[in-house]
Amino acid sequence: MPSSNTTDVRSRILEAALELLGDHGVSKLTQPSVAKAAGVRQSHLTYYFPTRADLLKATALHSIEVMIGMLAARASEGQLSPDMLAQIASTMVSDKRRARVVLGLVVASDEDREIKGFLRDFVARVRADIGRVVELLGREADPENIALFHTLIVGAAVLHIARDNTASRRESALIVRYAVEQLLLGEPRTMAAE
Repeated sequence: MPSSNTTDVRSRILEAALELLGDHGVSKLTQPSVAKAAGVRQSHLTYYFPTRADLLKATALHSIEVMIGMLAARASEGQLSPDMLAQIASTMVSDKRRARVVLGLVVASDEDREIKGFLRDFVARVRADIGRVVELLGREADPENIALFHTLIVGAAVLHIARDNTASRRESALIVRYAVEQLLLGEPRTMAAE
């Protein structure tokens, strides 16, 4: 089991990578810039993440682990309502860091078959995690609806980054609420603004 210090340094590096992605995009996700932002020597960073691809993959996993962990904890404690799920998912969709991680992986996968394989596994893992949260809410996890939900929220996140304004934020929140209610929880409503 990793020591607390090891976990702290690794988490600090991954959080710094997420912040750089959010502020500057994948082009600024370099080992030197992440090491500087995390306050560690580059050699220390490369101990944990020997390549940029390793750093990008670990950042993606860290991002989803934090998100799903929070949702699962709230759901298992009975503190996750459908409205709260929609609000949290909407906040996540408008978080540029997470969408830029996915975009970075997609771009990198064109040149690196290992990343393409990782991305396939990552999508499957995210969908399985979404299914667990749905089941914790006492609903049936339909794989087709989960795939549609996941595709909609990733698309909404990418389009929000592209437009990055109040209208896109509002639209992505409506899409997420609709996707949660229609696809995950089976509570029919229209997508019209409330």
